[in-house]
Amino acid sequence: MITVILVIHLLIAIAMVALILLQRSEGGALGIGGGGGAGGGLMTGRAAGNLLTRGTGFLAAGFFATSLTLAILADGGQRTGSVLDAAPSDEAAGPAAPGPAEAPVPSDAEPAVPVAPLSQ
Repeated sequence: MITVILVIHLLIAIAMVALILLQRSEGGALGIGGGGGAGGGLMTGRAAGNLLTRGTGFLAAGFFATSLTLAILADGGQRTGSVLDAAPSDEAAGPAAPGPAEAPVPSDAEPAVPVAPLSQ
């Protein structure tokens, strides 16, 4: 199923590139379709422009639909929940190892900060 949709997707992409390149270029870009109305072709310039524009729109909609379909089928129904459900929680991580601030201090040790004697 995915292979068939992928082949259709690629054919739509190739056809869309061809239609875009055939369209009349406004700014001298890649359009190779010419576009002079007096060319004596199959249709006038305006009719050909409308046909190519509509065809590009239909192919773009098909490309969008096949892209969404491929994305949905690629999941394969494997996910059952949110990404946040799979994230480890604080309780699941277990107790943290004591760091330097949490190290036990022996009771007979002198304080690290000198304390001035209290005056009486």
